[in-house]
Amino acid sequence: MISNAQIRAARALLGLGIDELSAASGVSASTIREIEAADNSRLDGTEAVALKTALDRLGVAFLSPGDCCDGGEGLRLKARQETSEGIRPENLNATNDD
Repeated sequence: MISNAQIRAARALLGLGIDELSAASGVSASTIREIEAADNSRLDGTEAVALKTALDRLGVAFLSPGDCCDGGEGLRLKARQETSEGIRPENLNATNDD
């Protein structure tokens, strides 16, 4: 389970608007507003899974109490993966055929 505070913090950390998170998760913007406005509640169910999955895919790692230190639940950015554009088809030849 995740908390509404983690949803708010993850969205802020990524610089996402509510509409962007709605598009990425499939959860309506009005539902996200309601979730974020709640007082320290724990989320479960389909909306929680959809939001956590989308935020995870966008680069946030959710932490449970005790995952990294003596603190409570939280989150952090995942390490960014360097992506290679590869070799363009017109530049392929026998010398770079690995």
